[in-house]
Amino acid sequence: MNLSDCYKLLGLNTGSSREEIKASYRRLVRKYHPDVNRDDRQAKEKFIAIQEAYEFLMENVKEPEVPPQSTTSQQSQQKVATPPKVKVNKTTHKVKTIEIQPPLSPEEQKLKWQSYNQLQVLLRDQRYPRAIALVEGLAQRLPEDLEVRQWQAIAYQRTGRHFVDRKQLEKARVYLKKALKIDPHNRSLWLEVERDFRRIEQIY
Repeated sequence: MNLSDCYKLLGLNTGSSREEIKASYRRLVRKYHPDVNRDDRQAKEKFIAIQEAYEFLMENVKEPEVPPQSTTSQQSQQKVATPPKVKVNKTTHKVKTIEIQPPLSPEEQKLKWQSYNQLQVLLRDQRYPRAIALVEGLAQRLPEDLEVRQWQAIAYQRTGRHFVDRKQLEKARVYLKKALKIDPHNRSLWLEVERDFRRIEQIY
């Protein structure tokens, strides 16, 4: 893979700045994310290729050097250049912190998606202890990956629902609470867990 190919993958002209690379990367990652294109293998391959192109460009594209400045001036520039990690809700005007995760290496990407495919099989076959062991190990390996955290929460929620089905309600509560603790801002997850807790109340 060369610079020209990487720029092309990100839809950019050769020589685009690092900020342009970052902006295009964020846009394309949202478009081709596996959670948005669950049954589209081409989208998944495109997502991985975009990740690799981005990492290659960030390693090899350097910003023009600027003359040395005073410490105060440098700190001021750094504050301007660093994108804020907050999002303002237009309705409530509340500020929400956004977590930004570092890009994964190709080896980590491979491990992540191999584990994801294995996790899907384990959940489908209702092999919940194995699924939890797998995703907890992956979370230890990639502790800052937000998707892995989501998968871990889903594994806990599915396990909790399994215990509800078997009327093992105390165990069900433990895993449902774990799911919410791991991924507390996932609205879809909250709705699923709320449905499971309503079933527990009905059983009682």
